Amino acid sequence: MMNDLNRTYPPRAARLAWTVRSVRAAFAATVGAAALLSAGVAHAEPQGFLETLHRNTTLINTVPDNGDQNPYALVVAPVSAGSVKAGDVLIDNFNNSTNMQGTGSTIVNYHPDTKQMTVFATIPRDLKECPGGIGLSTAMTMLKSGWVIVGSTPSNDGTTGTKGAGCLIVLDSNGKVASTIVSPNINDPWGNMAVVDNGTSATLFVSNAGFGVGAATENSPVFKQATVLRLDLDIPEGKPPVVKKETVVGSNFGAQADRGVFLVGPTGLALSPDQKLLYVSDAIGNRINEIDDPMTRDTSAGVGRQVTADGLLHRPLALATAPNGHLLVTNALNGQVVEVDPVAGKQLYARWIDTDKAQSPPGNGDLFGIVMTPAGDGFYFVQDDVNALVLAK
Repeated sequence: MMNDLNRTYPPRAARLAWTVRSVRAAFAATVGAAALLSAGVAHAEPQGFLETLHRNTTLINTVPDNGDQNPYALVVAPVSAGSVKAGDVLIDNFNNSTNMQGTGSTIVNYHPDTKQMTVFATIPRDLKECPGGIGLSTAMTMLKSGWVIVGSTPSNDGTTGTKGAGCLIVLDSNGKVASTIVSPNINDPWGNMAVVDNGTSATLFVSNAGFGVGAATENSPVFKQATVLRLDLDIPEGKPPVVKKETVVGSNFGAQADRGVFLVGPTGLALSPDQKLLYVSDAIGNRINEIDDPMTRDTSAGVGRQVTADGLLHRPLALATAPNGHLLVTNALNGQVVEVDPVAGKQLYARWIDTDKAQSPPGNGDLFGIVMTPAGDGFYFVQDDVNALVLAK
């Protein structure tokens, strides 16, 4: 063994310099590694909700025994009542068995626990209390009191040339018609509802796209008469909701008759978490707008302020609010859902959720309703080309 005394050591100053350099190098390596780790973590953290989703699962075909098709509205039941369990997914149909638009009369119920579907309601097509009859639209909700409210945008022959003004239909929790809501302010309730439900009272927001619109032509005119209506409801114990007050909070949105899709008009409605803003998808304007103080205002804000437009939006339709406060927007002209940060006014991502190449571009005209899962870890949507309910998670 070599004796330490026989080793050759560098001079003290050199040893000190070497030690300093070693410490600095080790410190730099540590800082560098930490920076890389931090950068990796920052990169790995999702910047939006769509990044957290991994797959789409087709759950059911939504066509009931009477052959109704073209699924539109989606609602996740907030409570168990009648034939509905909390967490069930209600889906309505806009077309009948011959695929005529504005003539669908059924609401089906998907039960996630059994993975089965039942028919919740079959509403008489010629319901006389509803001007023009029945053609169930994207406007639908279920209240905590168990009442289901659904919009009708009806037609006699599948075209806007014979459309009626429609109504809102109130159903009990077993799917039976209890009453209708008819008003000069209601004309083809079209878009998915935004709702604040306090149990014994509720506030509904619904868009109306029928004002001024007639038969579709090759170049149908745009009528800037579509509105967003707020309905303040009282819900007496054991009795159907009644309208206490109605207020037009948005107006002058564009609407247009269309041979292919019946109507193009404001469709998506969603409230900000603090309820101080109502977001509206303006399909004709290819934009998302916001309306101030929707819960309390007593006059129309017109079309409100623009949040974002164009870009990834291709005729925006239904809206849903993700747990991070971002908006999820379905496109009518392709099979994508777009995530929007409404506070920053930025479009973050577009994700293909319908890649059916039978349409051009893929998924064109297929997407309508969208609603979050109860756990907020995904969303349900419909592909109306194949009459399917799909879960993105």
